[in-house]
Amino acid sequence: MEREQLRQLRSEQSNLFGENKIKLGIFALNCSGGNLITTLSGPDSLSWPENLRVIQLADELGLELALPLGRFKGQGGVSNHNGATFEVFTWAAAMAQATKQITCFATSHVALVHPLIAAKQAATIDHISGGRFGLNVVMGWFAKEMAMFGTELSEHDDRYRYGDEWIEIVKRLWSEVEPFDFRGKYFSLDAVESLPKPIQKPGPILVNAGTSKAGIDFTARHVDVSFGSPSKPEDINELAKVKSFADREYNRDLALMCSAPIICRETEREAKEVYHHILDKGDWAAADEMRRNLGIQSRSFEMGFEERAQRFVVGYGANPIVGSPEQVADQLMDYHVRGMDGVVMYFLDYHSELKYFGDRVLPLLKQAGLRV
Repeated sequence: MEREQLRQLRSEQSNLFGENKIKLGIFALNCSGGNLITTLSGPDSLSWPENLRVIQLADELGLELALPLGRFKGQGGVSNHNGATFEVFTWAAAMAQATKQITCFATSHVALVHPLIAAKQAATIDHISGGRFGLNVVMGWFAKEMAMFGTELSEHDDRYRYGDEWIEIVKRLWSEVEPFDFRGKYFSLDAVESLPKPIQKPGPILVNAGTSKAGIDFTARHVDVSFGSPSKPEDINELAKVKSFADREYNRDLALMCSAPIICRETEREAKEVYHHILDKGDWAAADEMRRNLGIQSRSFEMGFEERAQRFVVGYGANPIVGSPEQVADQLMDYHVRGMDGVVMYFLDYHSELKYFGDRVLPLLKQAGLRV
């Protein structure tokens, strides 16, 4: 599909390419602990009614997306961080049925889900949602999780070569009318077909978070949104280079979004007190286990390892946005100026803090011209 045609379709079909200069979303709600590795929450903290309440609030506030973590195994420690999870495709389908405008994502490990199944699930949820489904495509990094499925974590770049074939099959299933055969290194498929096609054309919004050379190339060629976790604001300048790479090498548009823990209180002092309270209650055993897994098996978060260990507890190495409503709005403005198109947020207490964000920060973003 030609670049201009795809650009037009995306702007017409998805709020992720709408008029808000900085898009906003909710991240990691489907897992116990979210993205804060702390003993303040454990497996018992995961609740479907609470998930539903938060996503419906995000929908009412006009946030653009809800992005879950694809997780099957916890990280140990006192909290067994992310040990309790809601499966992502069924989560997205249910959330889509319960909302009106927000885009509901699933996160699919290519090594664990056959492309025919993923394409069919995605098309089904796209119909359930009326064209509001998105797919976060991940290559996998957690060897112990892969072992639960009886498979090994392959060499880093080989995962992306596998992903190339996987995503090609999915895209063809979404767009091609006639059955087709596929012959590749990893897949050999006969007379493949899938109906109905997704509502969105040429298919649901695709996201990838690769920051290695192979990951950047995969992102630039295949997806709509590059996802990153800057450990400091200055890192955004480097992450944003993937957009110019996609433009130069593949004549494609690419949006850039990132995750961020949001700690917003009436004053900077109060916000910092909450930040340090999270650190005081950090699950350091779980954090060390996860850092070890990521450091050995994945390159996606290398920049985060250069930050203090505290940064990892409060957000997996992503830069925490901490302060008063005015300070949080200013930091989001800085993200936009540096080239960030959207931020998916996570909180200690999702519902109460998202409501506060909606009451106090969203009006400031509107005043600044970042939101309509």
